[in-house]
Amino acid sequence: MNAAENSLSDLNAPQPKALRINDPAPDFIARTTAGPRRLDQYRGRWVILFSHPADFTPVCTSEFVDLARNAHRFEAMQCEILALSVDSLFSHLAWLTDIQRHFGVTVPFPVIEDPSMEIARAYGMIDPQSPTSATVRATYVIDPSGLIRAISWYPMNVGRSIDEMVRLVQALQAADEYKASTPAAWQPGQPLLAQTPLTLETALSAPSDAPWYYREQQS
Repeated sequence: MNAAENSLSDLNAPQPKALRINDPAPDFIARTTAGPRRLDQYRGRWVILFSHPADFTPVCTSEFVDLARNAHRFEAMQCEILALSVDSLFSHLAWLTDIQRHFGVTVPFPVIEDPSMEIARAYGMIDPQSPTSATVRATYVIDPSGLIRAISWYPMNVGRSIDEMVRLVQALQAADEYKASTPAAWQPGQPLLAQTPLTLETALSAPSDAPWYYREQQS
């Protein structure tokens, strides 16, 4: 088989199923900067699993500094943070030490090593045939039962918003607690949206001063 046939064979091979919202988050065991960690040990708590393509990169450094400075906001929501990179544990340790030295913050959350890209591939962060981690810029919000509730992707040259990460977890928690939805740009304390009526009787019973399909409820 020549190289072209080899390449075609790879393309035709079965590909891993892309993860979707409400899929179970793939479990893993890995070394981290806080010791060995297994994803399933975080059951019962919310988790943000976010990835970056490499240590010692400017955009990712800015994100780590901002996350470290806002770690208390995630703690208040009973939400753990896990970072993932294909770099080695020793690279992670060197980078976090450098961040502490130059920015005066200690990164309090574990940073997972994934040199084989096994975890990144299990989460669909990179194509199975990809030789590099250039596209590993994903964020997953995992709920206490281990289901993926939100997925976001960022390019290498645009930093993530920590405020939006916090708001997203707050919105998911409020939606679950009150069995409702959150409107655009929702913030804690603002009205939620009631479930859409599924019968004509319920639709006709809605207040006449608002559309039947758009009903606010208090959180």
